[in-house]
Amino acid sequence: MNTESNQNSEINILVVDDAREKLMLLTKCLEAVGYEVRPAISGKAALEAASKYVPDMVLLDINMPDMDGYEVCKAFKGDAKLKEVPIIFISALDAPTDKVKAFKAGGVDYVTKPINFEEVRARVSTHVKIALLQRENRHTISELQNALSEVKALKGLLPICSHCKKIRDDKGYWNGVEEYFSAHADAEFSHSVCPECVESEFGGLSSGSGDDARSK
Repeated sequence: MNTESNQNSEINILVVDDAREKLMLLTKCLEAVGYEVRPAISGKAALEAASKYVPDMVLLDINMPDMDGYEVCKAFKGDAKLKEVPIIFISALDAPTDKVKAFKAGGVDYVTKPINFEEVRARVSTHVKIALLQRENRHTISELQNALSEVKALKGLLPICSHCKKIRDDKGYWNGVEEYFSAHADAEFSHSVCPECVESEFGGLSSGSGDDARSK
């Protein structure tokens, strides 16, 4: 099995079509390039399968009895666990109004029948990559939000010595301010002297008078 097939094996695709022969052909088409494929013979069966194991992508027929593809797609988008799953519609309907309706329902792409299997594979591959990038971005954003929460936590109550200004950590040890924040935040310190300390410690020397003092 090549590298692409190995990568595809980690992708779970739910294929939904009420025509068993077409359902099996689509399933074999995607399994041939390594995807894990679950066939569903109806919209209700698809929703039940997705509730048990969230797919990475759905290939969805439109004209089905009981529950058509538009209704299935809207049900996915209305479910917090399933709303991010990309859905590609596959249908014999090729009027612009049908395609517009599919995209408004929440679909990311539309393939018309009769099916060209190479086209299906290419579209699936493209949308899988997009979905994985979006998932990675959401994970990165979540990590950044967690990091921000940790930084904000430093704004809470800290036990600090009123004399030497050391801070007590969670283990009960007293640390210098620089040591404490170096351990609890991704920050480095630079050193300077504030105007108040210049006044109290150095008699209010200005930069000019400082130069004079160094020249003596």
